[in-house]
Amino acid sequence: MIKIKFTILALIVSFLASAQKINNAADSLMSDVFEENGSGGIAIVVKDGEVLYRKAFGMADMELDVKMTPENILRIGSITKQFTASAILKLMEDGKLDLQDDITKYIKDYPTQGHSITIEHLLTHTSGIKNLTSMKTWTAELRKRHFTPKEKVDFFKNEPMDFIPGEKFKYNNSGYILLGYIIEIVSGKKYSEYIDENFFKPLGMNNSFYESTSDLVKNRAKGYQKQEGRYKNANFIDMSNPYAAGSLISTVDDLYKWNNAIFNDKIVSKSTLDKAHSSYKLNNGELTGYGYGWDINNIKNNKVILHGGAVSGYLTFSLYIPRKDIFVAVLSNCTCNRPRKTAIKLAILALNN
Repeated sequence: MIKIKFTILALIVSFLASAQKINNAADSLMSDVFEENGSGGIAIVVKDGEVLYRKAFGMADMELDVKMTPENILRIGSITKQFTASAILKLMEDGKLDLQDDITKYIKDYPTQGHSITIEHLLTHTSGIKNLTSMKTWTAELRKRHFTPKEKVDFFKNEPMDFIPGEKFKYNNSGYILLGYIIEIVSGKKYSEYIDENFFKPLGMNNSFYESTSDLVKNRAKGYQKQEGRYKNANFIDMSNPYAAGSLISTVDDLYKWNNAIFNDKIVSKSTLDKAHSSYKLNNGELTGYGYGWDINNIKNNKVILHGGAVSGYLTFSLYIPRKDIFVAVLSNCTCNRPRKTAIKLAILALNN
């Protein structure tokens, strides 16, 4: 009995030492990027359902001297695309649409310029449609304006196409704006309502929203940018602009809830998810490294599903290593601090634990 007690005690001591080692290394990684009195960052690392690390650095509000906490809500930018893609896949499984449907089945007047543009092309950034956010006419002044989904589509729909659908991969926010519009047409609900009713509420994601800049949101961190080495408040953007390509706000805890639901087949079936998390093939058979709303990559010979986000005042990154059940998210409230490398280093720490 005494020997068993000593063995258990030794295991506990070993576990605590390992956890402390990870915490120290993670603290070092985060503090290298996020200064104590600068803009903030939040990280979470979860392995096998156990939170190994969850901590915030820097400031949530630099003007009011408010520290960032793990509970703060930030814009997640293009991580929103996971939710948009999942909504499309859910509608597909409900028999409301098919990924091979031409988009003109839903947006009757869309000028496809003699090509067949499918929903799958939009999901995989292979449509050839002009990317709204790369258009010179999409000015800072226009980004302050409120747009309906149709008005957004009308803004870019008559632009020349960049390439024949399926011929190339080119990251494209216009495609996800179109997907959001299709979700509204098919479901009869606003995009924000569909996401809230089908994902946020059922999953208990109580701190995730389609952002409104006018609504009061408890624990929302302010966004910043840097100009000539000095912090500035982020430029204003009406959140109808990123829309289904990047309009959501969330926390690291809610993003873990979302990831957990996704990989436990609570959103769509495993077969659909496998397709979403497989690299899309171009017409010539070349792999793009992107599925439906997720990037596909590799860390230390482990497949990793990931996505980053960038929207006025915020940069974000999340990843999941299915074989090791490791989830990492790093959110930041400044366009000056890129979280991708930090998130990958945190994932490697968890892999080595």
